[in-house]
Amino acid sequence: DSWTATSTVNAPAPRAVHAAVWSGDRMLVWGGLNGSTNLNTGAQYNPLGDIWTAISTVNAPAPRAGYTAVFAGDSMVIWGGQNGVTYLGSGGRYDPGADTWKPTSTGNAPAPRIGHSAVAAGRFMIVWGGGNDFEIFGSGAMYDTLTDAWFDLPNAGSPAPRAFHTAVWTGYEMLIWGGTEFFSEPTTGFRLQPF
Repeated sequence: DSWTATSTVNAPAPRAVHAAVWSGDRMLVWGGLNGSTNLNTGAQYNPLGDIWTAISTVNAPAPRAGYTAVFAGDSMVIWGGQNGVTYLGSGGRYDPGADTWKPTSTGNAPAPRIGHSAVAAGRFMIVWGGGNDFEIFGSGAMYDTLTDAWFDLPNAGSPAPRAFHTAVWTGYEMLIWGGTEFFSEPTTGFRLQPF
């Protein structure tokens, strides 16, 4: 019941507002902000060897912060966020075994946003909510890592629009709770069974 520092050898550059996911045997850290600079770099951390290995930047998504990341199928999938000027509706899939990136399709993808939630459901990433300077969204979509395709989530009975809420995947449904709606913080939650 104690803390042990991770190695700093080959660790990523200092950053905040980034994301990290667990691949099954290592932590993948990517993106975020270093001061006011958006990053599109990262590294894999192997706790068994206490070793950091840089993630390739070849074909990596554009630098960003405030995005979501999940490990779905056999890839880290990142999507959305902003680069300090523009809200982004793009993303990428990172294969840690091959150390390669592929872009996510933008066809039928959700509108660009931050403050959204994302969960991994097998090979799928489910994105919901979030917002930009002008709108809070009550919508989302499901991304299939196998077919590189987006599918709209149902609107019937969906939660009121909100951003910066939390979400988890139980194994068969997505649960969301809380968040903000411009001028209020809802104390409500919802369940979605997408399959």
